[in-house]
Amino acid sequence: MLRRARELAMRALFAHTQGGVDLEEAFRHALEEMGGEDDPYGDALDEEGIAFARRLLQGYTAHQEEVDRILRETVEGWDFAQMSKTDLTVLRLATYEMLYEPTPFAPLIEVAVKIANRYGGEHSGAFVNGVLGRLYRRIQEGELKTVAKEA
Repeated sequence: MLRRARELAMRALFAHTQGGVDLEEAFRHALEEMGGEDDPYGDALDEEGIAFARRLLQGYTAHQEEVDRILRETVEGWDFAQMSKTDLTVLRLATYEMLYEPTPFAPLIEVAVKIANRYGGEHSGAFVNGVLGRLYRRIQEGELKTVAKEA
């Protein structure tokens, strides 16, 4: 269920940042696309999943400057203009979640890679995994602070 919520947040943020669509409108549209009975990607989201997706979007929006700064420092050899916009969107939400949500790192990274593989290009999963791995190392080395993680 949380994977689907992360996909919802990614799709809404992508439409907002790339299409210039109001974030709430993008969220409603993505929810309609993902929530229908004919959705080929799985079960409809419940209220908890929808609330989690909203929290990710609101959290990223509130911390956008810091998240993007940390992401720029972590990505090696690429700037945002060169990156796949799908990969960038996945990385923005995953970076926010790694820093500000109690989600354990391993499942968060695993789901981000799966979402990148589903929506991105041939090498998106490997790219996202590499960037998030570097971010995780920065956290482990004490360079970056995060909220306490669930066991």
